[in-house]
Amino acid sequence: MSDDSDPACYPTSLSAQFRRNLHLYLSGAGLLAVQQLLMAKRDFLVRDAVDAATQKFPDAAAQAALLMLLVSVGAAVVRVLSRITMFSGGRNVEYELRAVLLHRLHQLGPSFFRRMPTGEIMSRATNDLGQVRLLLGFGVLNVIGSVFAFASALYVMLHLSVKLTLAAMVSMPLLMLITRWTSSRMFTRTRENQEALGKMSDRVLASLAGVRVVRSFALEEAELRSFNTFNQAYLDKSLSLARLRGSMGPMAGASVSVGILVVFWFGGRLVLGGEMSKGDFVSFWLALLRLTWPMLALGFVASIVQRGRAGYARLRAIYEAEPEVVSGTLPRPEHVHGALSVRDLSFAYGARTVVDGVSFDVPAGGSLALVGRTGSGKSTIAILLARLMPTPKGAVFLDGADICDLPLETVRESIGYAQQDAFLFSTTAARNIGFALDDPDTPEAHARIEHAAEEAQVLSEIHGLPEQFDTVVGERGVQLSGGQRQRLALARALVREPPILVLDDPLSAVDAKTEAAILAAIERQAARRTVVLITHRVAAARRCDQIVVLDQGRVTERGTHDELSRAGGLYASFAEEQRIEEDLAMIDLPPSSRAPEAPPGVA
Repeated sequence: MSDDSDPACYPTSLSAQFRRNLHLYLSGAGLLAVQQLLMAKRDFLVRDAVDAATQKFPDAAAQAALLMLLVSVGAAVVRVLSRITMFSGGRNVEYELRAVLLHRLHQLGPSFFRRMPTGEIMSRATNDLGQVRLLLGFGVLNVIGSVFAFASALYVMLHLSVKLTLAAMVSMPLLMLITRWTSSRMFTRTRENQEALGKMSDRVLASLAGVRVVRSFALEEAELRSFNTFNQAYLDKSLSLARLRGSMGPMAGASVSVGILVVFWFGGRLVLGGEMSKGDFVSFWLALLRLTWPMLALGFVASIVQRGRAGYARLRAIYEAEPEVVSGTLPRPEHVHGALSVRDLSFAYGARTVVDGVSFDVPAGGSLALVGRTGSGKSTIAILLARLMPTPKGAVFLDGADICDLPLETVRESIGYAQQDAFLFSTTAARNIGFALDDPDTPEAHARIEHAAEEAQVLSEIHGLPEQFDTVVGERGVQLSGGQRQRLALARALVREPPILVLDDPLSAVDAKTEAAILAAIERQAARRTVVLITHRVAAARRCDQIVVLDQGRVTERGTHDELSRAGGLYASFAEEQRIEEDLAMIDLPPSSRAPEAPPGVA
């Protein structure tokens, strides 16, 4: 049985969404039909009141007027209820399509986000989705309301005078031509306008995200000129659309005015000739006014429909995008022990191979260090282990099962991945660390968060923040230093307590003292779970059970720290380089900062 609260169960096509909310639309249509029946009754009551007044029957005129008031109030109440019902359908569609949109974006991989920048996605998730809501809310209301109003008014008019009704329809063909001409252009111009808005939104987002860089290079004027280019393009498209929309009303109004002039001229002759009473003419005029709105609304409704269609066409590019990484067909295992096996793993970005035939095994509860220079493929392997990019089938195994065959949720829940380039949400430090917890605000969750922060050597710095764990770290953690952001992300990975922990260079932004403390914490983690440590630091790698050395995407050495140090290969050169760097750093330190020398005779 499907769960209606699961976004994956929500349909994305407009027809399916319309059927899903059909009960609301049918209810609203029924209310609109009742409203128009009441309005037709009002028109006839007006006729009766006017004829009674002209014939000097005050009691009959007063009775008709009172009934007319009651019917009008009833029609107004029913109209409000119909709008509430119809708008609820549009809001439901917006809610479900937005939920599906976010669910879909979580499934899509890096190649999609390279094609569609964040600002463009935000524009589609807000502006375009709003246009779809108007289409299936206000648009459906006006389409159904216009049909019923047209039928109701036409019934009254034909009942009163067929001749005058035919005369009033003289401008209808012209109005149809105007609507057809404008609606065909409305779709194109609306889509161009929304695309220009998306590009401008992305430019603003990029400028705000890099505001510190802009200020540090004093490039505010250059950024403003660049923004003005996108802003001007959006302005041009908006004005083009506004001119078209602005011309629809006057053109439609002019054609309707022709019909009104004909009604007064020809209707006046019918009244003077005795073919219509004064009450008939007033009633006909009120019905014609009700008919005039649907005629004028044709252009307005066409605008809503075309804008909604254009918005949905842009949303569909996200809904129909194919995820690069999908779940496997194997059932979810009852327990994950944490044994990792990599067999001849290769991966390329386009034509550039970054990982070439890498193999290694890490038993459950074991630890492995991947060591290599920048660009050797270490981080790519870490990403592939967690299936954040399309991992080749038959290359990575979790407890003996190909991770491509396992449910995606199982793989990602089992592998806690701490990125080198840490991303923090614009919320509190506690919520950033406890992001993976169901409820990070409970006392039990706070205890886990505090312990993880202590293990990641960031607890004392959090206590130094203005509101400690309740301090909002700002957009992308802007209030924190690079090292603090990295250690907060490390704490976030630790608090999950996954069977496998993949740490991508967690020591790149810390000092020597903090490095030693974090390494001790990693050793404690390795005693309870499988650890894969991506690092270029020999001091970190030596604490792992085994070391794999990468160079240009290939395994060049493997073994323990002692074995590789004696082998005289790339790892040994790393060890020597870092030893010399540490010695030089000690020379540069003032005497008071150096470690005290051992007294004579003490080893």
